[in-house]
Amino acid sequence: MRAALALLLALPVAALAQNTAGGLFRAMDANGDGRISEAEYVAYMSQGFDRRDRNHDGVLEPDELPGGHGKPVTRAAWQDDLRREFRKLDRNHDGYLSPQELMQPPR
Repeated sequence: MRAALALLLALPVAALAQNTAGGLFRAMDANGDGRISEAEYVAYMSQGFDRRDRNHDGVLEPDELPGGHGKPVTRAAWQDDLRREFRKLDRNHDGYLSPQELMQPPR
């Protein structure tokens, strides 16, 4: 469920990056090496959390969550979920995401 929330919060960032899969990949690939590391994935996807955390306390309170309800989520828990999601997306287990892996739904 948190992974879906992470994706929902990252969508505006993705749209700003570009409205294409390639644009999203390039936006995540901070060092331009043609692959996305776990650190790059977590940093990019954490932007959604940071935008929603209006009081910058490191916790998304119910009023900061989509719909204005739900259990509070810490930034650390958010990023732990992102790391788990990254490992699901990394189908060949090489520690990086290819464009194809990034665009496939996680298992």
